Amino acid sequence: MAAPARPHIDVHRGGDRLKTRVSWLNSKHSFSFGQHYDPDNTHHGILLVNNDDVVLPGEGFDTHPHRDMEIVTWVLSGSLVHQDSIGNSGVIYPGLAQRMSAGSGILHSERNDSWRISNADTHSEPVHFIQMWVPPDEPGIAPGYQQLEVADQLDNGDLLPIASGMQRHSGETAIAIHNKHAALHVTRLHPGRSVVLPDAPFLHVFVARGEASLEGTGTLYEGDAVRLSNSGGQRLESAVGAEVLVWEMHARIGGAA
Repeated sequence: MAAPARPHIDVHRGGDRLKTRVSWLNSKHSFSFGQHYDPDNTHHGILLVNNDDVVLPGEGFDTHPHRDMEIVTWVLSGSLVHQDSIGNSGVIYPGLAQRMSAGSGILHSERNDSWRISNADTHSEPVHFIQMWVPPDEPGIAPGYQQLEVADQLDNGDLLPIASGMQRHSGETAIAIHNKHAALHVTRLHPGRSVVLPDAPFLHVFVARGEASLEGTGTLYEGDAVRLSNSGGQRLESAVGAEVLVWEMHARIGGAA
């Protein structure tokens, strides 16, 4: 009988992330992305992209294509307008979970110009959001879109599944992704509160805002991430409050865990 794999914890500091900066965009990449390629940093588990983006008002990503990818967007502040080639159009804001399945092919845009579709006055607030990509179970599925308001459920400070393809989250508060091996959890940790990480072959813990402390790791600051393998059950807490995204993954790129 093979010995069980040893737990592994790898801390990645926010300041070490790859960066793309232009006049309207400040983007920080947890993994290789675009012109930034590091063969030793392409993914963790099945998480391929974890981009931390700030887009100025009136700017954004114009219409561009995607294929065979589950794309989850989580807005931290401000608002982001999504429009796509299958007829979806809407404003994503804090507390609204959103998923786009690129499937056999889709075109979409993401811009910080909500006044254009709401007939409101222009605003001066940047939009700050995290965008995450995981591959689907099967290529060539029909493109799709889903969003769900989860702000009220987050108020209690628990670890809430907000996007999942796992059977055990069926019927819970979560948008569906087409990958049965993965789930994204979010917690808005209240000062002095704690949550326990799920057990999984792969976990990706990202501090989107505030500061948190992970058992066995120490203090994590905004932008820091922890990649765990063959682990789980650690306690995550915060003395000052934090918003943390946790990917639970039971497979890796190229096969099962």
